[in-house]
Amino acid sequence: MLDFIYTVDYAVLNFIQNHLANPVLDFFFKLYTHLGDGGICMILLALICLCFKKTRKMGCVIAISLMIGTVFTNFLIKPLVGRIRPYDNIDWSPLKSAADLLIKAPTDPSFPSGHTTACVETAFAIFFCNKKWGTVALVAAALVAFSRMYLYVHYFTDILGGIVIGTCAAIAAYFIVKAIWPKIPAKIRGEAGEKAAEAEETK
Repeated sequence: MLDFIYTVDYAVLNFIQNHLANPVLDFFFKLYTHLGDGGICMILLALICLCFKKTRKMGCVIAISLMIGTVFTNFLIKPLVGRIRPYDNIDWSPLKSAADLLIKAPTDPSFPSGHTTACVETAFAIFFCNKKWGTVALVAAALVAFSRMYLYVHYFTDILGGIVIGTCAAIAAYFIVKAIWPKIPAKIRGEAGEKAAEAEETK
């Protein structure tokens, strides 16, 4: 089973290197992939959303999904699986070594892709709250996910794992927020002013 998985993984990675890689994409993806570094951009986005009442609920969904994804990806699955990175797996004769990479070689386990998890959970968190913004976010997340394979730092199945975990984290976060949102004081939700205005209009 593992042999089959690695056969598929390296078939995808090597296809990308042999047929898609070029100087323009090299330049683009080695910069673009940093959007997922440490989930910093996603955390900042969540904080920004929390500052405005119209996006506060979305900010809560993003923040909770990031916490769920981080726990499962970084603290549970990565240490448990301990998968070697594709450039270090000499048993499968990788096309690239750590020295050949366009970015600094990651030192943590490979499965699942943390960049993919963070970007996908954020994108779906946005999508569940705003379909238009969410669609743009999903495209951005897909590019980050692809960049991890293009740069030869993750296997195809690492990306799939990140997509599954990220999606599940966003779904769980959305329903958690949906359940607790009515119990949060209107002032914190940013709805106190709106209710007061409605009350004035009905007088």
